[in-house]
Amino acid sequence: MTTALNVKPQLAPVETGVRDTEAIAEGLSDVLADTYRLTLKTHIYHWNVEGPLFFSLHNLTEEQYQNMFAAADELAERIRALGHLTPGKINGVLSDSIVDDLGQMPSAGEMCKDLEKDHMRLAHRLHALIELAEARKDMVTGDLATERAAFHEKAAWMLRALSAS
Repeated sequence: MTTALNVKPQLAPVETGVRDTEAIAEGLSDVLADTYRLTLKTHIYHWNVEGPLFFSLHNLTEEQYQNMFAAADELAERIRALGHLTPGKINGVLSDSIVDDLGQMPSAGEMCKDLEKDHMRLAHRLHALIELAEARKDMVTGDLATERAAFHEKAAWMLRALSAS
């Protein structure tokens, strides 16, 4: 094997004025885990939704999982830019996430309510990350977390509006 293929990712100190990058990277890793689980859950609901609102829910969930999939890359790259490694194991992503599965396949309305709940939980986690990042002079992570929180709050609102009765 060539030397180039033996290189392993490593922590790297970053001197940008951001304090306590480890805590920020941990917060970003938690958000990344939630984002991946919610992306997959949303995609599963997208595949399985049925009923009179099929078209609306199918399209909405597609927009949402595509947005979250792209966001996962931004979150991971921010962790790396801070000099830390991203989560390295699928089990870690699953165990670090606050997103849970329901016991059985839900109805379309239950899907909306379940996804709304998860988007709100993730938005709360992002608000905490904003405070953490800004207290450590990391406005870049604060801006990223603000953008992501806005997405999740809007996603929750749209799902809530669909399931209102």
